[in-house]
Amino acid sequence: MPDHLKDKFRDKWEKRKRRKRRRRRPRFSRGIFLLPNLFTTGSFFAGFYGIIAAIQGDYWWASLAILISIVLDGLDGAVARLTNTASAFGLQYDSLCDLVAFGIAPAILMYKWALAPFGRIGWLAAFIFAACSALRLARFNVFTQTAGAGADFRGLPTPAAAGVLASWVFLVEDFGIQAYVPLTITVVFAYILAFLMVSTVRYKSFKKLDGRLQRPFRVLVGAVLALFVAAAIPQVVAFLVMIGYTVSGPLFTFSRFGQPKDSPSPSEATPSETP
Repeated sequence: MPDHLKDKFRDKWEKRKRRKRRRRRPRFSRGIFLLPNLFTTGSFFAGFYGIIAAIQGDYWWASLAILISIVLDGLDGAVARLTNTASAFGLQYDSLCDLVAFGIAPAILMYKWALAPFGRIGWLAAFIFAACSALRLARFNVFTQTAGAGADFRGLPTPAAAGVLASWVFLVEDFGIQAYVPLTITVVFAYILAFLMVSTVRYKSFKKLDGRLQRPFRVLVGAVLALFVAAAIPQVVAFLVMIGYTVSGPLFTFSRFGQPKDSPSPSEATPSETP
């Protein structure tokens, strides 16, 4: 075969191989869903402001910022499900923002507010809380990518753990009773919450609210009274709600002791959450 035909054949062969390589490359979407990611960014901003406020000694504002971040974090998942705009990018972005808002921010707030006088025990408690938050989020990402969303959470969700600490600081600072509260309570909270986050204790997920939409009239009256109490004493209500949800997991686990073990459904075998 002449040399010019060999060169021509070689060029065609190289072009064909380049086309095959391009087809094998994964194609990434150039756009992102704006609305849920705006709520995620708002949650990240509130958590970051909580860090700044804690460093400056404004503990009331720092705890309030973390509580606002929890609300925004719940809204981004709800908006994504309602508008069918959930994506892999949103999942990873939400986890990174949650690590800052519900891992780093509460750890710094705890250390500046109560743990600094304990020295090594204090900063180790703050570090363990932040590290367990990262482990909890990493485990959630693995479960979500391999098994999808489940009916329950495995381990205490990071927003709930951060909510306990933030609502505790918010309660004490708002009533001005820090001088009467033992600082060791915060240390105990930090270690218990860190353990619950990396545990396998089941927690109820409220992503899917099954059941009848129509309820008796007394349910509406109770909801109005609950809103009235929450508006009157939001500090106490926020702390009681966070503590109640945190305790519900171990209570549910203990209540299942002695009962016959049924074979778990696929959704219950590998539960996950949307942070």
